[in-house]
Amino acid sequence: MSSDAMVIEGVREDGSKLRPSDWIERISSTLAEFGADHRLHYSPWVHPCVIQGQKCLVIERDLHEKDPAAYRYIMDFAEQNGLRIQPDRRTKQVPVEQERRLN
Repeated sequence: MSSDAMVIEGVREDGSKLRPSDWIERISSTLAEFGADHRLHYSPWVHPCVIQGQKCLVIERDLHEKDPAAYRYIMDFAEQNGLRIQPDRRTKQVPVEQERRLN
């Protein structure tokens, strides 16, 4: 994962939660693909995660080059809904599927 990732939190700037609460999974699944194992795998450019107990959506900046329309849609969605957007400052970034296997 690149250090240029952005994190979109599941809360608005005013602290309220966006409804429906599964918006992160919905967006992540639109760019996910089924693998040879017949399981859904999140895109390396867009995936859900939990940071300090808060559901978040991680967007790799490479998405801007790989799929500009998807990048713009997600960023517009976040901005229009007043969601908190910040650089990903985590030092260890593990995709959700790998994180589940580690636990």
